[in-house]
Amino acid sequence: MNDSLKTQESMTIHRILLNAYGDHPWSPDDPVATLVSTILSQNTNDVNRDRAFQQLEERFADWEQVRDAPLDELIEAIRPAGLGPTKAPRIQEALRRITQERDEISLAFLDELSLDEARSWLLSVPGIGPKTAAIVLLFALGRPAFPVDTHVHRVTRRLGLIPSKTSREKAHELLEEMVSPEIYYPFHINLILHGRSVCHPRNPECGACVLQDHCAFYAAVPTSTDS
Repeated sequence: MNDSLKTQESMTIHRILLNAYGDHPWSPDDPVATLVSTILSQNTNDVNRDRAFQQLEERFADWEQVRDAPLDELIEAIRPAGLGPTKAPRIQEALRRITQERDEISLAFLDELSLDEARSWLLSVPGIGPKTAAIVLLFALGRPAFPVDTHVHRVTRRLGLIPSKTSREKAHELLEEMVSPEIYYPFHINLILHGRSVCHPRNPECGACVLQDHCAFYAAVPTSTDS
């Protein structure tokens, strides 16, 4: 399937997912809060991430206090998210980097840069990879970046939108080229919802899937995956 046909196919899949899960209008968010929340979300679920972020807000009055807090206090505050000894230094290093370059803890300047410049700046911060950078750009700033988490990676490979052996890093590039930018936000969210509710890592509920007619995985092994 050539790039043009894949773009058409992704739009068709998007429309089917809209019917199944609804639309999700974008609204801006604080980029720093989005960055910290995304670091907290690494290797945990949304419930634990949100609990950790809430405790962070309750413990510290502002990002300057988070940046300057004793490391053990920050680790304790974000304990619900797990991996505190890894995530706490990442958060503080990111906040220090922002302060050093901007003399304040704000990422609003990213909106003044080109997309490539903004992405490059984020990726230059230790601990920030392609997914975190794309989430900050898309969710907080409404910039055309397409985050690829574990659900998006799994679902798009099973559908055949990207090759089955595509790495998550490469998937960012392929999906940004393929998917129309105007649907990045709702398409990303609905792929996640579909991955959580139907297209599970193990025992996917293919028999209940609205994307059966568009899924390479289902076409290859329909009987063994039906449930």
